Amino acid sequence: MSLKEKFHIGRRIAGRAGRFARRTVTAPLAALAALRANVPERLLIAPQDLRTTEATIASEIYSGYFALAGKVVNLRGVSPFDAVAPSANWARALASFGWLRHLRAADTALARANARALVSDFLNRSEKPDHSSAWEARVAVRRTLSFLSQSPIILENADRAFYRRFMRALMRLQYFLERQVATGRIEGEERLFAAISLAELGLCAQVSASVQRRSTRLLAAELARQIRPDGGHISRAADTLVRLLLDLLPLRQAYAARAVPAPPELLNAIDRMLPMLRLLLHGDGALALFNGMGVTPVDALATVLAYEDPRAKPLINAPYSGYQRVESGDSVLIVDSGRPPPPEFSTRAHAGTLSFEFSVGPQRLIVNCGAPDSELVAARGAARTTAAHSTLVLDDTSSCRFARNEGWEKWLGDEIISGPREVHVERQIQPGKTRLVLSHDGYKTRFGFIHERLLTISADGLRLDGEDRLKSVSKKSKTYPFAIRFHIHPSIQVYGVLEGQAALLDLPDGTRWIFSAQDEPIEIEESIFFAVPDGSRASQQLVIYRAADEALSVAWSLRAFMAKEEEEALEDVD
Repeated sequence: MSLKEKFHIGRRIAGRAGRFARRTVTAPLAALAALRANVPERLLIAPQDLRTTEATIASEIYSGYFALAGKVVNLRGVSPFDAVAPSANWARALASFGWLRHLRAADTALARANARALVSDFLNRSEKPDHSSAWEARVAVRRTLSFLSQSPIILENADRAFYRRFMRALMRLQYFLERQVATGRIEGEERLFAAISLAELGLCAQVSASVQRRSTRLLAAELARQIRPDGGHISRAADTLVRLLLDLLPLRQAYAARAVPAPPELLNAIDRMLPMLRLLLHGDGALALFNGMGVTPVDALATVLAYEDPRAKPLINAPYSGYQRVESGDSVLIVDSGRPPPPEFSTRAHAGTLSFEFSVGPQRLIVNCGAPDSELVAARGAARTTAAHSTLVLDDTSSCRFARNEGWEKWLGDEIISGPREVHVERQIQPGKTRLVLSHDGYKTRFGFIHERLLTISADGLRLDGEDRLKSVSKKSKTYPFAIRFHIHPSIQVYGVLEGQAALLDLPDGTRWIFSAQDEPIEIEESIFFAVPDGSRASQQLVIYRAADEALSVAWSLRAFMAKEEEEALEDVD
């Protein structure tokens, strides 16, 4: 690790130490301010919850079965808040109260009574902040939004004592989140979610105008900081856009319902974020697997995209977020052309610069491995490496360095501590084709090479040509082996042909594509695809290996396989 990199890491650690010191000083003062604050008399509006509901889940809850975060618990007469949680995420989901929406969907007196009883039960145990998962900042944010959106069923026919107690619980959440933001305990995207919840609470509750203005200013500041001009989130994660829109769209409606002017940052952010999601969308309705994206939440994605202005222009170039999209015929090419996000937003980011995904109609051919479930820590680390992406890997080393792998996990967690700083992108429209000329310097410091990649797609979308090369920028004469990996979607059948000089890809609809690389041997190896609801699926990858003493440039092509004479030439399929 270079001296410069160590210096930057030292600055990050010192910054965190300073924030901790400020929290220690300001926390007691914030607590005193909270004690002096007034509890609002009532709620004025209840925002809409856009998440999918299932009324039958209400009966399961009433029967004592809580299915949360992929785990099911049979309470057997015990309060869910006294039950032994099967996982940390189950406990967080329980305390987030997102499941209240299923009780509201049932629309029965029994479901409403059950909702109020469960909320009351929780308040008996966890009304005040403590060190449990219920008072993690992200959980408190979700509980605030759930309590507000589901307040009609919680408060229907409630007596004054319970109503007052519920409002006091909301105010405790407000003070808690305001302290977390003010003292710097919330970092990254969670600061924006906290700002959303505080702004929504300021609109829904009968609070003073100054409280409402304060929460709106915080929201506007975080949106300006975190939403890029092209609509991407600063973390570069597509699923973060979906989760944000599920909360921002109801918040926009809440401003309108209260006849309070929404901050321009909110309206502009929504208008930009929706086209950005379209850029990352394949023909099968799934989002491209870059930077922490795993299973696409299809129902949530469809819900938020329904709000897109039909007059909006399609986005194909996102220079601030670092993505490129090319549509030709039925084919879609999506490329990661960006740098790693800032450190505090990089805990889920991947080392996939210049990787790409390619789909034809509803069928994905070339993909990345995607992100596994958050509880699979070891798998998450492997999925973040460059080798888990469809791009060049130099000396079996990722283009980014992760704090967890470099011994800095204690201080920096899962952050990226170094990676590409300069990423070049040029889009060329040529007769009968579109070309992307790309490069990144992620290997420059350690190896003295720049990775350059050319991707050219024909106008009919039936051919994708590529060239990967390593350009030396150092006086050192040493070279290194490298591999170019192309991960194949698990629905595709792969066969070696032409004595290993090409690979045949059989698509589910019966069409075929062929991959070759100028007489280079194509290795077919095992891979894994994480972006499936049941965990992962075995898949395959095509790999081109180059030894250290060979040429540092490889040209390859992927094309639709249709001609009869070509089919006759491939009679010996391995």
